[in-house]
Amino acid sequence: MDQAANEFSNPALGVVLFMLGGLSGAVFYLPFQKVRNWAWESYWLVYAVAGLVAVPWVLGLSTSPNLLSVLRQAPGQTLLYCMLCGAMWGVGGLTWGLMIRYLGVGLGLAIGCGLCSTAGTLVPPILEGNIGRLYGSGPANASLGGVLVSLLGIILVGMAGMSKESELAEEIKKKAVAEYNFKKGLLVAVFSGLMSSAMNFGLQGGKEIEKLAQTLEPATPSTWKGIPVLVVVLLGGFLINFSWCLYLNFKNKTLRDYVRKDAPLPANLFFAGLAGAIWCSQFIFFKTGEPAMGRMAYIGWAVLMASAILFSTLLGMFLGEWKETSGKTRGLLAVGLLLLLLSTMLAAYSGYLGQAAAGG
Repeated sequence: MDQAANEFSNPALGVVLFMLGGLSGAVFYLPFQKVRNWAWESYWLVYAVAGLVAVPWVLGLSTSPNLLSVLRQAPGQTLLYCMLCGAMWGVGGLTWGLMIRYLGVGLGLAIGCGLCSTAGTLVPPILEGNIGRLYGSGPANASLGGVLVSLLGIILVGMAGMSKESELAEEIKKKAVAEYNFKKGLLVAVFSGLMSSAMNFGLQGGKEIEKLAQTLEPATPSTWKGIPVLVVVLLGGFLINFSWCLYLNFKNKTLRDYVRKDAPLPANLFFAGLAGAIWCSQFIFFKTGEPAMGRMAYIGWAVLMASAILFSTLLGMFLGEWKETSGKTRGLLAVGLLLLLLSTMLAAYSGYLGQAAAGG
């Protein structure tokens, strides 16, 4: 099995797939801008149905011919663990907006994404009892360096965001972070970042499911072995998001959104569903990129998070969000982005070292 995995290893391809996932995570919200006359909970519910259920199941049934057999024979404990991790991510995602409300985008991004990236990368190997895999060897040291460089880049981008906020006019600043509260924001950021990182706990905790996918006939190809795990994890996230959106529909009396005559129903369904499909694709790229990384696949989460921040920041620059900022702010931003790029190079390098160490 290790030899087969080594033969398939292609670290450059793995990093490219992780970065494509980050790009998807950075731009998935753009279709929401086309939704008209719907409350947040209404289009978010459609997004959840499409991105957390429809897309992963269609892909799973298309790429894993033994999907249903795998799910029937998978250990109940593993299925429950993966679903609970998905549910934890769902709770973390729902509190992400609260973190931004109390801290603003800059500081919130630095703390929330930094914790999500670090915990999501380092904790799964520890839970698996493979803490020694994180350091000591050449590949491990390179991957750990990539994680640390990625974290530093995230912090600098966050600092640039804080500097940007401080340069805004007072009335705009208050509008941007009207409820700034560092203590509350810090507590929410720690909670949200750690809970959101549980997505990777679940994706890495489905090894038994992946083994079944490759052993039960007709077997799932190695590239797609992680999709059955994704189906289970996202189902847990769906239950949280669907329940919360439905609760808000009833509470805010927005159930009528789905039949409103002044809302373009087909267009709203399409664009909200498209946002869900784009969002889901980040984890499709992530799981299909892992086999290409061989033994260093765990570095993928850090690359995914770093890429999402990199591309979302570049998108903000393209839209002119940083146009009026000072040289100091743009300098922090530039260094942060360069470090994020460097972290992806270190990830690819660690993959090649791992491939060489395995006899590739």
